[in-house]
Amino acid sequence: MSKQELGLIGQDAACCPGLSAAPLDDEQAADLAKVFKALGDPVRLRLMSMIVSRGDGGEICVCELTPAFDLSQPTISHHLKLLRQAGLIDCERRGTWVYYWALPGVLDKLAAFLTGPRTVGARA
Repeated sequence: MSKQELGLIGQDAACCPGLSAAPLDDEQAADLAKVFKALGDPVRLRLMSMIVSRGDGGEICVCELTPAFDLSQPTISHHLKLLRQAGLIDCERRGTWVYYWALPGVLDKLAAFLTGPRTVGARA
């Protein structure tokens, strides 16, 4: 995986200001659209949930992910590849199996982007 793919949602706070902080430029919008598109599929959303539920630094083997779906192994691998390309997860091959983990801080950055500043008396 290239460093460019990992940086899609940014490694610094300046990349992804909250929605209400300032309008996104073309590049920021394109980068975030890739992330949201990756999460917009129910299978990929479930895969991401399974990976993230392992906690900080936790990892999960593809052998544990595949049986949870009524899909072929190549289809699961394709979905995992799209999550990797969006900069949400990474992986490592160990012998026969591939282990996946969520990249640190990725979901926090997405949450910060979606969360606007709270004001007194604001409605949820």
